[in-house]
Amino acid sequence: MSAVTAGAQPPPGSGRGAPPQSGQAGAAIDLTGYWVSVVTEDWRYRMVTPPKGEYGGVAMTAAGRQIAGAWDPAKDEAEGNQCKAYGAAGVMRMPGFLHITWENENTLRVETSAGTQTRVFNFRAAQHPSDTTWQGYSVAQWEVAAGQPRTGSLRVVTTQLKPGYVRKNGVPYSANTILTEWFDRVTTPAGDTWINVTTEVNDPQYLAGPFVTTSHFKKLPDGTRFKLEPCSAR
Repeated sequence: MSAVTAGAQPPPGSGRGAPPQSGQAGAAIDLTGYWVSVVTEDWRYRMVTPPKGEYGGVAMTAAGRQIAGAWDPAKDEAEGNQCKAYGAAGVMRMPGFLHITWENENTLRVETSAGTQTRVFNFRAAQHPSDTTWQGYSVAQWEVAAGQPRTGSLRVVTTQLKPGYVRKNGVPYSANTILTEWFDRVTTPAGDTWINVTTEVNDPQYLAGPFVTTSHFKKLPDGTRFKLEPCSAR
């Protein structure tokens, strides 16, 4: 994840008396386009649904362990909760594709093929909704590094989440979760373009500490491989 460099100069148009830049105009990096996830770690937790009780790498509270121990995909399906693992705190770990576009100059839209989900990143915070949803309410801001060419990260904080799973086998997060993500764009020596998404899930109710992961996405030339898939509890 990147941070704002000390002493960085404000972007053009952000001086005193000037109208604030829109999220699109102030973009530190370009995240738009089609991307495919590249699973480089936690293969057995991401590419297949791990069995109940296999929670390596996740520290849970007693309440969290109780919820995870009661995981029943058939019950989730019967209750219409087959998307529990596709909420904002879990969906970026799912193998699949992203389509990122600007919905308007202050709203970045992220569509996931996994679970047919849509995330909305708001650069102009509005009144938070009172209800909870799988994707919650996300506030985004650019963290701009000093120097030219302009670069940096996108930081996104999401709340108002409907309770879900950080892993498909029932590892829970609650409605009190605060999800923080940093999106970084990198170019490899071979010329490939990647997004690295560092995710921090904070939920004192079910998690014994921050659950931090990094997910990787490689840019595709077009959307021919982007196919929507329904949520699956199994």
